[in-house]
Amino acid sequence: MESRGEQSERSTRRGSFTTVSGRPIQPLHTPADLAGIDYRRDLGDPGDFPYTRGIHATGYRGKLWTMRQFAGFGTPEETNTRYKQLLAAGGTGLSVAFDLPTLMGRDPDHELSLGEVGKCGVSVASLADMEALFDGIDLGGVTTSMTINSPAAMIFAMYLAAAEKQGVSWKTLSGTIQNDILKEFVAQKEYIYPPRPSMRLVTDVFAFCTEHVPKWNTISVSGYHIREAGATAAQELAFTLRDGIEYVQYGIHAGLDVDAFAPRISFFFNSHSDFFEEIAKYRAARRIWARVMRDRFHARNPRSWQLRFHAQTAGVSLTAQQPYNNVVRTALQALAAVLGGAQSLHTNSLDEALALPTAEAATLALRTQQVIAYETGVPNVVDPLGGSYFVETLTRDLEEEALAYFDTIDGMGGMVEAIERGYPQKEIAESAYRFQQAVERGERVIVGVNDFVEAGEAPIGILYIDHSVAEKQCARVDRVRSTRDAGTVRASLARLQDGARNGENMMPLLVEAARAYATIGEMCDALRQVWGEYEEIPVI
Repeated sequence: MESRGEQSERSTRRGSFTTVSGRPIQPLHTPADLAGIDYRRDLGDPGDFPYTRGIHATGYRGKLWTMRQFAGFGTPEETNTRYKQLLAAGGTGLSVAFDLPTLMGRDPDHELSLGEVGKCGVSVASLADMEALFDGIDLGGVTTSMTINSPAAMIFAMYLAAAEKQGVSWKTLSGTIQNDILKEFVAQKEYIYPPRPSMRLVTDVFAFCTEHVPKWNTISVSGYHIREAGATAAQELAFTLRDGIEYVQYGIHAGLDVDAFAPRISFFFNSHSDFFEEIAKYRAARRIWARVMRDRFHARNPRSWQLRFHAQTAGVSLTAQQPYNNVVRTALQALAAVLGGAQSLHTNSLDEALALPTAEAATLALRTQQVIAYETGVPNVVDPLGGSYFVETLTRDLEEEALAYFDTIDGMGGMVEAIERGYPQKEIAESAYRFQQAVERGERVIVGVNDFVEAGEAPIGILYIDHSVAEKQCARVDRVRSTRDAGTVRASLARLQDGARNGENMMPLLVEAARAYATIGEMCDALRQVWGEYEEIPVI
């Protein structure tokens, strides 16, 4: 039993009373904190502008959130088996994790792919891999989210070609391609081309899907990776929504009608450990986006005003020490996402600080969502924390801080210009440094890491991806290259380069190359020859 002295010491260490982001918290909130907030103007009923309380009048009574599990490892066949297990366990959507070579637009036999094939996700190099990945899964009957950015258009082209081979009309396809290149420059660093040609690929997907794949979400503007890099909740909110503004602006500059493509923009937020701060963040996001779309871009369709978002629990909060604590962390983070009104949710597995999740850990993570959905009563009421003095104050404060960032970025000329100057990168790096300092000083307690530590922890079983995956994937690439029509591939890659030079929409050309079984490395290399590769200016 710990002594009173030890308890007192812990109370002293957390005496500053701040959120995870470092925001000071008052001990009590009252109606005086809400002075100036007008219910109809600033909150509204669920389903009404500005959607602070949710975009649907009936909340989860009408439809529960989509329960996704981010999955992908090894070969397409291995991941296909995992997908079928998750669907059989009650999952309602698929979410594809790709390995690092795929994310960087490299084939598995490229020298830079050595040691990474299938390790952090599934290896997909050509249409043959995409066909194997979804073998026996009706693409017209499931929603698919694909987390990929620089080569998003190439992977999407393969997905469309795979749907064709299944006999599924593009008009019926439903899902999301992340396609968020700005957050790669800001946080995750898996970029290929410079910002401006990269933005062209994004708007080409907007235009193509508006005409050919109308149910598809053409971008998932991601704050998740921004938060994982060390951003505060307000920075995640600000940089994510400002990225969204940049995409809308580029779409309009490309000649698109805002109401033709904006309704298919979705968002992807982190659900971190500070319960109330996260809920307030989602509510502020909806209010900011609604006003931006109506007042800044003059969108007329209410669907253009409505911010729809997927949430994933915070991978950065998980610990290798005492990994079963991660089940508790994930459950609370998932509950915050649901109380905040997420349209879909992924719950991280307990072992993800150690390796890719085992099937058992992934199923337990899915069960966490199901317990919230069917046993807690939480989905019965829309925005049950609406009206809380504390939550409404946090919502307003986060909105004000995000809008201040908007002003700074607008003053720089936009998000692309801010990224080129290293502004958001530096802000995030400084926040990450401050948080780590607090952890190392013991001011921020991480259970099992810098307090409540146990010696001699027993190891848990983890998923191991061996080198045979690389051998299998390299062999498949060899087979594809030896059996396809080489002349057709060369012609499709040449047309791809011509299109890049003359301003054509790249999506039809990429679909043509995918149908010919051109590999992701070949398609990306063809454009590397035209656009070059990006090298980031170091942030000092």
